[in-house]
Amino acid sequence: MKRILAIMLGLFALSFGANAQDAAAKKVLDGVSAKVKAAKGITANFSIKTTTSKGTSAGAKSGSISIKGQKYFLKQGKTEIISDGKTVWNYDGSKTITISSADENTNTLSPQNLLSNFYDKDFTYKLISSAGNTHQIEMYPTDKRKNFEKVTVYVDKTKGLITKAKVVDKAKNTIEFTLSNLKTNAVINDKVFVFNRAKYPKDAEVID
Repeated sequence: MKRILAIMLGLFALSFGANAQDAAAKKVLDGVSAKVKAAKGITANFSIKTTTSKGTSAGAKSGSISIKGQKYFLKQGKTEIISDGKTVWNYDGSKTITISSADENTNTLSPQNLLSNFYDKDFTYKLISSAGNTHQIEMYPTDKRKNFEKVTVYVDKTKGLITKAKVVDKAKNTIEFTLSNLKTNAVINDKVFVFNRAKYPKDAEVID
């Protein structure tokens, strides 16, 4: 679930600098970044489809996400992840609530890194297609120890936003994320990003 969250937030929070390998890709992604930074609040529904290396379906999930600055709330089934920008509360939908710092694991693909200039130094990327209404950009981690090999993002030309991403892991499995009902002018109450222990089962273990 944490990996899902990291990539989901990455769809909204790309910020690239002068180290880009491909000027055309940089131009597209700079446009996405500018639009996201100007957004009052972002909400979207998402679907996740996993396909094995053999081409067989490994299941599908759906949920919703809300983002306001560095605050976010993700819900997928009974699972919830809440961050007020400093602390992250991860409820597994059953008996465990994990509490961590938002800037923990600074050397990994974490939500906090994705909300900064993480890609600036950790990915190479290239625009491979602008056919139809979509820009298609392939991204490769410079650190080969990462648990994924490639991320392909699809930028809607009209919306100026990423609406789909495909992640290929080291085992050649593919995770495809699709965003729908994407809004960048959403009015989101700050209470959404406040963890309320009373909402969750009394016997849920809290781990920090």
